[in-house]
Amino acid sequence: MAKKDVMQFARKDFENLPYRKRWNEDIKRDSVVILPLRKTHDSGYRVMDFVAVKKMIPICKCSGYSDVLHIGGISTVLNNNAWSIDCLPKSGLIRIFCRGKDIEIGMALSSIEIFGVNKKKISV
Repeated sequence: MAKKDVMQFARKDFENLPYRKRWNEDIKRDSVVILPLRKTHDSGYRVMDFVAVKKMIPICKCSGYSDVLHIGGISTVLNNNAWSIDCLPKSGLIRIFCRGKDIEIGMALSSIEIFGVNKKKISV
């Protein structure tokens, strides 16, 4: 029987996945699904879990108590930008930010790009 892929998974399916065997086990897969949880971290932000995916098949959950995702690592800089993602406590929505930078949002196409740019006055 074929396994369901991420496109067929409901939120509950993601929530019911098992956790990886060991918390410090490195997992290499081709994508990650962010699963905001309803718990709040000590920081005040919501907790997120991260589901490892291989060839569109969800494999396992990886965290369970993380309040920030650092793209490229905690102490590394990706393209001279320190990207992070957290989950807002009330709405449960995902926020992306770039430490020490403004974010430039590109054209609204079928994909959208964001870039970290030097801080300047932004008019809304």
